[in-house]
Amino acid sequence: MEEYGFYAMLDRMQYIMRWGMMRNSRVENIKEHSFDVAVIAHALCLIHNRMDPASPVDENQVMAYALFHDCTEIITGDLPTPIKYHNREITKAYKEVEQEAALSLVSLLPEQEGLRDKYLDLLAPSSDTPDKVFMHKLVKAADKIAAYIKCVREESSGSVEFKAAKESTGKAIFAMNLPEADYFMEHYVPPYGYTLDTLTGGRD
Repeated sequence: MEEYGFYAMLDRMQYIMRWGMMRNSRVENIKEHSFDVAVIAHALCLIHNRMDPASPVDENQVMAYALFHDCTEIITGDLPTPIKYHNREITKAYKEVEQEAALSLVSLLPEQEGLRDKYLDLLAPSSDTPDKVFMHKLVKAADKIAAYIKCVREESSGSVEFKAAKESTGKAIFAMNLPEADYFMEHYVPPYGYTLDTLTGGRD
């Protein structure tokens, strides 16, 4: 009987911690971060489809891209953003490493069942059509919003370590010029800093 380690490897996302250069009041792994990004990306799609019903986006496809967007970090680790995007050469090299990591992961799937191509599209998606470009832009925005929310949570815990990250991430989100992201930031992000009593209106 053949055995395949693909899903067991994905489970190891829980061991890869984010924000490694920062002092965290609560550590965050890429497994839980990916859930946050998937939820936000799904929401951005729903907001987009309401704002622009003539150009709908498949929210389930975008959610899948978001859920798998950091899986290659099981192999590569979480490289801090200031290093990853320090210059074009480093960014290009890291993209190549991510591609190799994706190929390594899908090699843990059976070759004959067509699963490798399906998962490769999720782990190392192409941007060969305008629709895909926009989908990945929504995922990128969701990723940045999740990072911003992490900063908000840290700030509400009394930490000042994430102050600069919050400011730079907020500017980066605004610079993306996505009405969907701006709407989410205005209407849904502020409550992340509220207490449970405030969120529930004082109810038990």
